[in-house]
Amino acid sequence: MTKTIWAAGMACLLAVGAARAECPRAEPPPVSARPTKPAFPEKPACVDAKGGCPGWEAYSYNDAIKAYNAQIAVYRPLAEAYVKGLNAYVKAASDYAQCEVKALQ
Repeated sequence: MTKTIWAAGMACLLAVGAARAECPRAEPPPVSARPTKPAFPEKPACVDAKGGCPGWEAYSYNDAIKAYNAQIAVYRPLAEAYVKGLNAYVKAASDYAQCEVKALQ
């Protein structure tokens, strides 16, 4: 009989301890993981001019656009991963808030 009372008492203590367990806090992704978007190349004024650009300027601008497209191809998956981390943080923060509310009940 004492074993049963002891087991019931331990179960009660474990339940109280579990109810008072600290809620897991949300951790945002590190700011250092936030990628920097590459700057779009500046468009030469001659692009919109009636006569257009001289060949060398048009080729230079075209090369700058190609380089930008390559940089964006690298940037995009990094930005998506960072957004995924931010969304996980938002969910974890919501879970934390719900845990705290339940602890008050």
